Amino acid sequence: MHKDPLLPITTVALPGTSLQRACRLLVLLCALHLSVTLVYYVSGGELNIFQYFVQNQQDQYRRFANATPSSVQNLLKPGYNAKDQEIRNTSNMVDLPNCPETSPLLVGPLRIEFSVSVNLEEVRKINTNVREGGRYTPEDCKAQQKVALIIPFRNRDEHLKYWLYYLHPILQRQQLDYGVYIINQDGDVTFNRAKLLNVGFAEALKEYDYQCFVFSDVDLIPMDDRNIYKCYSQPRHLSVSMDKFGFGLPYTQYFGGVSALSKDQFTRINGFPNNYWGWGGEDDDIYNRIASRGMSISRPDAVTGKCRMIRHNRDDKNDPNPKRFDLIAHTRHTMNSDGINSLSYQVIKKEKYPLYTKITVDIGSPR
Repeated sequence: MHKDPLLPITTVALPGTSLQRACRLLVLLCALHLSVTLVYYVSGGELNIFQYFVQNQQDQYRRFANATPSSVQNLLKPGYNAKDQEIRNTSNMVDLPNCPETSPLLVGPLRIEFSVSVNLEEVRKINTNVREGGRYTPEDCKAQQKVALIIPFRNRDEHLKYWLYYLHPILQRQQLDYGVYIINQDGDVTFNRAKLLNVGFAEALKEYDYQCFVFSDVDLIPMDDRNIYKCYSQPRHLSVSMDKFGFGLPYTQYFGGVSALSKDQFTRINGFPNNYWGWGGEDDDIYNRIASRGMSISRPDAVTGKCRMIRHNRDDKNDPNPKRFDLIAHTRHTMNSDGINSLSYQVIKKEKYPLYTKITVDIGSPR
């Protein structure tokens, strides 16, 4: 009896069919493996096709596994550059382990000398991991903190070379996610260090979600990389043992040179004062602000906190501030109205160099 060709034909699975299919698949995989091995052997070990294929597939999987819906659409677009996107959006990168609390890369005491001239091009060549604008992020772990280094500046190019030469390797060994910002005061009016530091805080936050701010004079270099340039539970004074003062503190309340405050700590004291024109006084004002908010100063020990100052003459337009003692006496009355909430300035120019970001600003003049 002939079957109607239009009627469905029922297929019955015979015993062993699944096993036969599995055996065929295994044979095919073995053949593929042998082929790849043969190619690898003939090429002298230089053509690792299988490893490249596996790694490529793993990379693609990780990108999709960690991507947001919008970034998945980007991955599917023709000409999409995945590496560029990973740099722009770190949330899509492979999760890294947290960096250890104490970096294993630290070496301890350092020899700091200023007798040999520094060439910035050479400094750049030995800091290839530093990105444009002076940004660095550890490659093999997630940094404990995001730190902005803020330097008040005017006519100190030679000092800046030494700072960049010594600090970049130190900060990298400390495994910090950091950026370097040089806040350059425009014009020739009296210098205002504290106001420039306020500007640095405001401008750095426009670029990145920094959690910690290290405010450093350009002429101070740490002599021990265990003096970590990061923030602590209390405001941190880092330059506690300067050669200028015989490697000791000039007085207990001293908070000058290099200091670190978290974003929250800085906000609680309303930033730094804006009305200290000329040399001196602003550090004591900052100390008073910290104390008035119930915080205390933390410091490294005198050995770890050693640092050297580059000797120089007093800058032009930075004479001692004759009003500093009167201003310090009234800190508690003025700090709520004079600080980050009353900051006014104009950005003249922002320049991205290989080792730092330079922001030239007009901060006005004394009233």
